[in-house]
Amino acid sequence: MRNILISGGAGFIGQNLVHAWRAARPADRIVVLDAVTYAANLRSLDPLIADRSITFVKGDIGDAALVRRLFDEHQFTRVAHLAAESHVDRSIADPEAFLQTNVLGTFALLQTALDSWRSAGTMDDARFLHVSTDEVYGSLGLADPAFSETSPYRPNSPYAASKAASDHLVRSFVVTYGMPALITNCSNNYGSYQHPEKLIPLMVIHALEGKPLPIYGDGSNIRDWLHVSDHCDALMAVIERGRIGETYNIGGGNERNNRDVVGLICDTLDRAFAIDPKLASRFPSCPAASGNSCRSLISFVTDRPGHDHRYAIDAGKLARELGSRCSIGFEAGLEQTVNWYLDQETWWRDVTSGAYQAWIEKNYGFRIAV
Repeated sequence: MRNILISGGAGFIGQNLVHAWRAARPADRIVVLDAVTYAANLRSLDPLIADRSITFVKGDIGDAALVRRLFDEHQFTRVAHLAAESHVDRSIADPEAFLQTNVLGTFALLQTALDSWRSAGTMDDARFLHVSTDEVYGSLGLADPAFSETSPYRPNSPYAASKAASDHLVRSFVVTYGMPALITNCSNNYGSYQHPEKLIPLMVIHALEGKPLPIYGDGSNIRDWLHVSDHCDALMAVIERGRIGETYNIGGGNERNNRDVVGLICDTLDRAFAIDPKLASRFPSCPAASGNSCRSLISFVTDRPGHDHRYAIDAGKLARELGSRCSIGFEAGLEQTVNWYLDQETWWRDVTSGAYQAWIEKNYGFRIAV
């Protein structure tokens, strides 16, 4: 039995990790710390909170007094640090928030964990997992090899730069203070409970509501897609069996350009409506409700600044050292994800509040069709 702190556990990846950890290690005691910002949602955690399977604390990782009190009370030997601002477009509009959470917040959590483990004499049994992104490596050309753990850092957005800085902080704590920390850099996640500002849920929901499906530029930007379930399995393997001080890249091995991803979402929705006629009455504004293709909604808009062209992950080290490999193919995972949003209309309608609509207008409203 271990006591684990999961920061950012009410976010997309965080809440999936909470459920995965609870299922795989039911004896462990989990404390979730989350500031519950716009991207957080407690709906999926409510049953675990209600039956005391987990302890939930609303708070900021930068609140050193709060975090130290939690360490003193629960004697954590594991920290899975997922709390972060993570949306590139928002980082362009408001970079300061990303520095506060991703850099200063990570520093505060590192310092508190280090002080606590030193004073308790538990450094040898403790582990701190810092969850980061492939965006720290910058952009790849079409012929370039995939990012590896030795790829140089070349962040191109305020979000990527803030995550790169936090990665360097973690590494410096390992080298300077002997911090028992590990880093993971993952590719684009998708799956259940993802906030609708992200590409896949944004396109699914817009299609269901008959709204335009805006694709940046010509849609040729390529991402490596990783199902969140595969990601969580890899994170649990790294925190328990990874080598202290090492970085492990986690990728899905599913490179797709944005144009093809959106087209596949449309095709998946078209099939779903053809199979289940009841969907037409639930979502009458969707083109598929009248027998047309959702592809008719696709539009191309002006690109965002500093848009990286391609990401790809070489996850060979993860497979060789820990035997962790992705098991969910992109087409199957995407169909599962689309069906989840079809089934969870109440969830995403609650999430798509007035604040969300204001953000969509701010980020997409000024862009012109190309």
